[in-house]
Amino acid sequence: MYNGPAIQIDNITKRYKSTREDSLSQVNLQINQSDVFGLLGPNGAGKTTLISILCGIISPSAGSVNYFIKGEPVFEQERRSLVGFVPQEYAFYLELSARQNLDYFGAMYNLSKRELTPRIDELLEALGLSKSADKKVGTFSGGMKRRVNLAIGLIHNPAILFLDEPTVGVDVQSRNAIIKYLEEINQTGTTIVYTSHHMSEAEEFCNRIALIDHGKVIVEGGLQELLVENEASSLQSLFIKLTGEEYRD
Repeated sequence: MYNGPAIQIDNITKRYKSTREDSLSQVNLQINQSDVFGLLGPNGAGKTTLISILCGIISPSAGSVNYFIKGEPVFEQERRSLVGFVPQEYAFYLELSARQNLDYFGAMYNLSKRELTPRIDELLEALGLSKSADKKVGTFSGGMKRRVNLAIGLIHNPAILFLDEPTVGVDVQSRNAIIKYLEEINQTGTTIVYTSHHMSEAEEFCNRIALIDHGKVIVEGGLQELLVENEASSLQSLFIKLTGEEYRD
């Protein structure tokens, strides 16, 4: 399987007009195809800003982001169909059913009914939502809503998936189901970029990480090699060692 770069991030800097300091400062990262890449850091470190830039939601003040599929560059107008984004906030219509939500968002990606119907059935089955597919999402439990959120981000079968706290506030069973499905699609080639405050989950899930603090990359690389290099017993101990113990509210 090809494992060259999927995303090349070169000298990304971002300063918002209302601030005097950079939210991101000369960030350089390479995320490879089929990585499960963890973007980790304290509150206010710059993770959300970086993901917003990578998804094309906001523009950097300086630097560039380039995407590749099997070594071939992806033009900017093609990125929308390439990228899936699952935000921390629920991003669906509570008054619609799970099936109706998926149908609506699939149409936004210009998927035909012929493409959408089997894809919706596939996702509903894979994420344990088939039995409740035609019930209003507003009646769902927190774990079910998280799975609907994930299904929407995957409806167009993106090559690169961005996840912002995908399992926050869910029970153990839902968390296990979500992570298991993400591992399955990663094995078939989907590149995953993941942020979370669940250090134990990130340690099990990610093969490479970058720790970001104060808008800069502190360390980046394979998880196990970083633990050895920094004499840390776990990702949580590495995180505390490199970012400190003070409050970050």
